[in-house]
Amino acid sequence: MNAYLLNRQLGSISPQSLADAQNNRLLRALQLAPGVKFALSGGSRVNNNAQDVSSNDVENDAHSAGVSSLVVDPFEGRYLLSAGADSSVAIWDLESNDFESTPSTLNTPTGYAVRTSTKAALGITHIGFYPFDSLAFLTSGYDHTLKLFSSETLQASASFDLDSIVYSHSVSSIASHLLVACASQHPAVRLVDLRSGASTHSLAGHSGSVLAVVWHPKDENILASGATDGCLRLWDVRRSASSLGVLDMEDSIGITGYDGRGTGARRRERGRAHNGAVNGIAWTDNGQYLVSVGHDERMRVWDMMTGANTLANFGPGLKNAHTTALFPLLAPSHLSPAGQEVVYYPNPREVLSFDLHSGTSLGRLRTPGPQSTAMSGFGARNVKARTTSLAWRAHDIEMYSGHGDGSIRCWKPRTWEDAEVEKEEKEEDGSADKEEERKRKREELDEIVRDLTKKKTTFT
Repeated sequence: MNAYLLNRQLGSISPQSLADAQNNRLLRALQLAPGVKFALSGGSRVNNNAQDVSSNDVENDAHSAGVSSLVVDPFEGRYLLSAGADSSVAIWDLESNDFESTPSTLNTPTGYAVRTSTKAALGITHIGFYPFDSLAFLTSGYDHTLKLFSSETLQASASFDLDSIVYSHSVSSIASHLLVACASQHPAVRLVDLRSGASTHSLAGHSGSVLAVVWHPKDENILASGATDGCLRLWDVRRSASSLGVLDMEDSIGITGYDGRGTGARRRERGRAHNGAVNGIAWTDNGQYLVSVGHDERMRVWDMMTGANTLANFGPGLKNAHTTALFPLLAPSHLSPAGQEVVYYPNPREVLSFDLHSGTSLGRLRTPGPQSTAMSGFGARNVKARTTSLAWRAHDIEMYSGHGDGSIRCWKPRTWEDAEVEKEEKEEDGSADKEEERKRKREELDEIVRDLTKKKTTFT
């Protein structure tokens, strides 16, 4: 970094080059922020029924039964939405303590709904902001519904019953349509139109339950889905035969004619992306690459110009054994040099970071172990602290992770300059304490000397 500063001072590099280098440096320096806590105590609550939660059970947790999904609003990067395995929902203001210079920050929710499902103890599988307005958000869950909520009241504005467990959903952030793609226990991708309030049609092609769906970031009509049949399938919702084909892990060459949006000169209907269920998908910002994860404990990167497997190898350390959706997180592309994007994988009790294209490990962000195995009002607490969800804060270099033990953790950059500042502050505090101790001892010694040397006074 000193070389960049010198070259910038000499005018040999542009200000943008210096900014890119600093962003990449901060991205590689992400560490757990131990002073940032999320807890329900002190937050305002919105109770949808007579049930309440004991403060003793949730005092140190964001959700007593575990966090199932997280999302940060993409507009301001200010509000964090979290969903619990007990169907609770909380909204957190990430800027409520930004201007307080304290070593530890306790975040309490600005709103909290104890239970959003009318059925007993059926949790939320996926939560996401409405793509055009942070005043609304969508949830899907084990109660077979897709729901639209108001962010201000945390009350459901609309509910769509899909007659099967909904594992995840996706809304395009660029589309003129308001179609919500739903991955459910049914082997077809369900499309719900928020305008008409009806399930418009289904995309049939998978032979197993659909676990993950994601819209293309640049084309409003292209959709990717992963299912328990091990297939990663692409769709064009404008076509009567919507399926564009599947991606094959054995194909490292690809199909000529692909234009980078999933459409090609010929369609491939055979092939598997993983030797197990595909339960996580993510597009890069420009839509040129697609990342998938599966129960074969592999993460694969696909070149969507050709549909080829790039053969990036991320090693044997990935763990993925749950049916629920597990989405990898791609850091914003402008934070890394071209061709060196960073992907984060939610592993049990840690978050792994990799170079997207080479598969090189960039670090392991370990989470601290559980403090206790207390029982909550909804059963035994998950002490394994499994990482269930990752979310990136817009306009900042910050990441948030949700865990099965009910905690939400914040990850911020910590460079060697930050460590030096903290060390100096500790030394200053220590020197002040030592000076105070020396002063106290001198005063005690002076008092003892005065008692021994002063002339005694006797009274008759």
